[in-house]
Amino acid sequence: MPTTDERLLTREAVSLDRPWVTVVWDDPVNLMSYVAYVFRSYFGVPAAEAERLMLQVHNNGRAIVATGNRESMERHVEAMHGYGLWATLDRADE
Repeated sequence: MPTTDERLLTREAVSLDRPWVTVVWDDPVNLMSYVAYVFRSYFGVPAAEAERLMLQVHNNGRAIVATGNRESMERHVEAMHGYGLWATLDRADE
C-alpha cells in the first residue's frame, strides 16, 4: 500500500498534467455575430462550431474555446483581449 507521501506525489503529478483552458465570457458590448466571427477567424473552426460556441457564451455566460498547455492558452487569452472579448485562463476540470 502506498504511503501518504507517495499518494500526495502521485496526486501532484496528475494535477500538473491537467491541461489549461481558455474561457470566453459573455459581455454586454460585442454582438453575437462578431463573437462567432472571432471564433471562425482566430481558431479556424467551421461556422457551425463557431455558432455553437457563441451561443454557449451567450446562453451560459461562458464557453471553453480551447484546451492545451498553459503557454498556448495564455496566447489565446491575449488574442481574445486583442479582439475585445473577455477571456480568462483556467485549469481544466478533472
